[in-house]
Amino acid sequence: MFSLNGRKALVTGSSRGIGRAIAFALARAGAHVVLHGSKPSAALDATFADAQAQGLSVSKVSSAIGSAEELAEMRKQLELQGDANIDILVLNASSQCYMKVHEFDSSTFEEMFKTNLASCFQLINQFVPYMKEQGWGRIISIGSVNQERPAGRFSVYAATKAAQLNLMKTCAADFAPFGVTVNTITPGVIYTDRNAKTLSDEAFAQQILSKIPAGRFGVAEDCAGAAVFLASDAASYVVGADIAVAGGFQL
Repeated sequence: MFSLNGRKALVTGSSRGIGRAIAFALARAGAHVVLHGSKPSAALDATFADAQAQGLSVSKVSSAIGSAEELAEMRKQLELQGDANIDILVLNASSQCYMKVHEFDSSTFEEMFKTNLASCFQLINQFVPYMKEQGWGRIISIGSVNQERPAGRFSVYAATKAAQLNLMKTCAADFAPFGVTVNTITPGVIYTDRNAKTLSDEAFAQQILSKIPAGRFGVAEDCAGAAVFLASDAASYVVGADIAVAGGFQL
C-alpha cells in the first residue's frame, strides 16, 4: 500500500530540513526523487551525494521559483535530464523572516508572496496536466502552524501560508475527479537549521515548549511519514486534508 515504485517525485527546497527528510523518505519508499535547491550549493550537492551513497534513486535541479521565468528555466532543466513528468509534487520551499507588518517593504513582501504562494500556483499548473492525463497524481503542500496561530513576528509568512492552504483546498476539489489528490502537511515547531538560532534562546524555547502538549520540538523526520502516506495508494481517498504534525501545538 505504501510502495512508490515507478513514481517520480519533485520536492522543492529539499537540500535541507523538512524537504530533505521528505525526499529521502519518498526515495526509500521506491520513488525516483528530484532534489531541488534555489541555486547550486554545497548543501544540495551534499544531499545528492548522501542519497546516492544510500543507494537511493535521485537527480537534482537548481533554480529559483519566484517568477514564471525562473520556473520555465527549471522546467527546461527537468526536460533535459528526463524528469519532466512528475507524479508526486511536494511544495516545500518557502521564504521566512521574522518581521512584523510595519517592518516590511514592498520588495520583501513581494518576494515572500511569490515564493510561498505564486510558485505553488505555477508549479501546480506546470505538472498537473500530466497527472490528470495519466489519471494519477499527488500534490502535497507543506504549510505551517502559523496559518492557524499567526504570530506577529511571522505576519506575512503566516498570511501566505493561510492563502496556500486555501489554494490547496480549491485544487483538491478540482483535481479529485481525475485521480489527483491534493493535501497539506502542517508542521509545528520543527528543530531544523532554519529555527536553530531562535530556539537557542533558552527562555524563548521554554515559553514555546510549554504550549506543545507532546512536550518536545519536532524534527524534520516527523513530517516524512505523513508525506509517504499521502503520496501512496493508501491515501487515494484522502482529499483536501490538512494534517498537523505539531505535537498538538495547533490545538
